[in-house]
Amino acid sequence: MSEYEAVIGLEIHAEMLTQSKMFSGCEVVDSVTAPPNTAVDPLSLGMPGMLPVVNRDAVEMAMKVGMALNCDINQFNAFERKNYFYPDLPKSYQITQLENPIATDGYVDIELSSGETKRIRVRRAHMEEDTGKLTHLGDGTSLVDYNRAGVPLLEIVSEPDICTAEEALAYATKIRQIVQYLDVNTGDMEKGIIRFEANISVRPKGTDELNTRVEVKNLNSFRALTESINYQIAEQISLVKAGRDVIQATAGWDESRKKTFTQRTKEDAHDYRYFPDPDLPPLFISQEWIDEVRDQLVELPAEKVGRYKNQMGLSDYDASKLAEDRLVAEWFDEVVTAGAEAKAAANWIINNLSALMNEHKQEIGEIQVTPQGLAELVALVKKDTISNNTAKQVLIDMFTSGKSAQSIVDEKGLAQVSDTGMLEGVIAEILANNQDSVQAYLGGKTKLRGFFVGQIMRATKGKANPKLVNQMLEAALEAQREG
Repeated sequence: MSEYEAVIGLEIHAEMLTQSKMFSGCEVVDSVTAPPNTAVDPLSLGMPGMLPVVNRDAVEMAMKVGMALNCDINQFNAFERKNYFYPDLPKSYQITQLENPIATDGYVDIELSSGETKRIRVRRAHMEEDTGKLTHLGDGTSLVDYNRAGVPLLEIVSEPDICTAEEALAYATKIRQIVQYLDVNTGDMEKGIIRFEANISVRPKGTDELNTRVEVKNLNSFRALTESINYQIAEQISLVKAGRDVIQATAGWDESRKKTFTQRTKEDAHDYRYFPDPDLPPLFISQEWIDEVRDQLVELPAEKVGRYKNQMGLSDYDASKLAEDRLVAEWFDEVVTAGAEAKAAANWIINNLSALMNEHKQEIGEIQVTPQGLAELVALVKKDTISNNTAKQVLIDMFTSGKSAQSIVDEKGLAQVSDTGMLEGVIAEILANNQDSVQAYLGGKTKLRGFFVGQIMRATKGKANPKLVNQMLEAALEAQREG
């Protein structure tokens, strides 16, 4: 076991799903699919003489996230200019919040593989504008697309409470899930709509010092996040053991080489020459506005998990799995409202419907099966109208055709045979025709029971009620033993 431990803080940058940019009415477009430099205006291009105006929708989205992170929503907000020169920043400064952010002093609780729960404090969440996007060509030149410049961005900064890559992953996953639930961000990491930056340092175990850190920027996958943290921890421990200094720096992650690389020595806040933006007056958020936004909050993942476990009796796994995606959770709620037993509905969604969605590459909102349709299928199984195995085939048909469960059962004649008189005759005939097997069974070869069941199911073309067949077969065999 290492005598060192890591100290990690995460910064999460989440673009907010507004229709217009943070400080202008310019349209927000998909920066990956839209033609470059088509969603721009004089403000996002840094033209002189243009005055910024705060986007109200972005402010409300930031408040919602702050509330979901158990933060205090600050009524007095101010904007600063963060000055640095880079081609993706057309104004040569970024409008952000430094001294008076919208949300402070929050926390989230994360669940670890050990079964423990750990609280990670959230230092702040502040509003700012995104930068443009650079594409580096192989000949040493770069292209810049300003479609993304000015898009509303929420930066969520944790305290350095994280100690391992596993904890960082759990925290990042929880934050991503929350912003998705609130419809603030799609969570699409491949498009850079949500990005992670990890500040990593190491120290001797049992101490509380904060040592020189390295910031790994622009991590756009959970794998990159965990692998870069593990790499930095190992590298810094190696440096300390060798008596060398860790240099404060900004690093990137090389996915192909599986290692970080230094981009530049790390600046401190004073290097950015922050000063209040003279074009933006302070923003005051009234208590009435805060209360109005709080009333709009949806049930969050942790609340859903608690309700599913405490009110519906679901297991930890089922509750957490359903709550991962808000749309799936709401779909499940509709199935239960339509009359399905919660545990049965959860099983069908997690084990069967999810597999079909993955196979057909469809999301829950795109499928032809309705919540009411699945509830009907669950009811048919519960009433023994069809067997569980038959129901799986019916669900496949429902998924591809959009038909109801009952109509498929009727059209294909899939209803189970539960006519005891008819089954008695079938069982009697099969036992009479297989007396050698009957005697062997009565002599202790109990595995022959499966043979009899198979013969009965074949004789009824698979339509016999399996539960009833087993009950009646056992009674018939016992009668032969006694006779």
